[in-house]
Amino acid sequence: MRFGTFIPQGWRFDLVGIEPAEHWAVMNGLAQRADAGPWESLWVYDHFHTTPVHSDEATHEAWTLMAAFAASTSRIRLGQMCTCMGYRNPAYLAKVAATVDAVSGGRTEMGIGGGWYEHEWEAYGYGFPPVRDRLRMLREGVDIMNQAWTTGRATLDGEYYQVDGAIVRPLPLQDGGIPMWIAGGGEKVTLKIAAQYAAYTNFAGPLEQIDHKSEVLRGHCDAIGRDFASITRSSNVNTIVGDTDAEARDRLAAVKARLLPHVGQERADVIEKEFLASPGFGAVDRVAENLAERERHGITYAIHYFPEAAYDLSGIELFERKVIAALS
Repeated sequence: MRFGTFIPQGWRFDLVGIEPAEHWAVMNGLAQRADAGPWESLWVYDHFHTTPVHSDEATHEAWTLMAAFAASTSRIRLGQMCTCMGYRNPAYLAKVAATVDAVSGGRTEMGIGGGWYEHEWEAYGYGFPPVRDRLRMLREGVDIMNQAWTTGRATLDGEYYQVDGAIVRPLPLQDGGIPMWIAGGGEKVTLKIAAQYAAYTNFAGPLEQIDHKSEVLRGHCDAIGRDFASITRSSNVNTIVGDTDAEARDRLAAVKARLLPHVGQERADVIEKEFLASPGFGAVDRVAENLAERERHGITYAIHYFPEAAYDLSGIELFERKVIAALS
């Protein structure tokens, strides 16, 4: 099993109570810690407003953080889960990502998806196209980025994007361009795009759903003659661990109490249920077995979100000692 970790950036109310002037020190400290630890990658979310409700609480921008982490870390790989195709022109995004790759010494990952947060789209003036259009935008954008990173230029007269010899130099430092993580499990479009372009996929759900999505992906790979095994399948995991289930529940109660004033009782109850149902929740032995079972079903890369990260490192330390050590 390979492991990544999310750095809190405010999107999930995971920096509340910390002065904004101190946010970068907290985020960078966690990134430095991950860089020195057992993690393969660190991740941020590409969002502008908090979730599950929008608010005036700070949410730091993903690609700005990518550039900052590229300069402040030395080993760990850097990703976003996932960049919304509709938020930036894809030729411009290809240029930004290539620059971040150069700054990082070739450690950048490109998580990319069609986007979903309607309020955010509307607030920033992007409209909110139907799913069909967002996925077609994703297909065109991925094509443009692939051209840019493999040839240094991109040309496409698409339905949504038009570029004419856009120059992206220097190329990313990584051979073949920046690895793409195509996020989402849409069977007719997203997984077909993944079969053509992705080094990684990212989807979740119960094991039966993971098995089904994997077989759909395999079918798309077979249709174009690609080796299904060449695509790494990953999942994001909401994670709260303890030495015992009771300790994990105590940790969850503290997280819920911190979120409650910001999201309200109903949303806080939903968040609590989501954590309780997560394979990353509970005593460390049980979490390790949950992840091992997912690995047997083909999920060989897990990216963990710790809601406690900015406030209490003990849960992360426990996970590193007992889970990563057992499964790496």
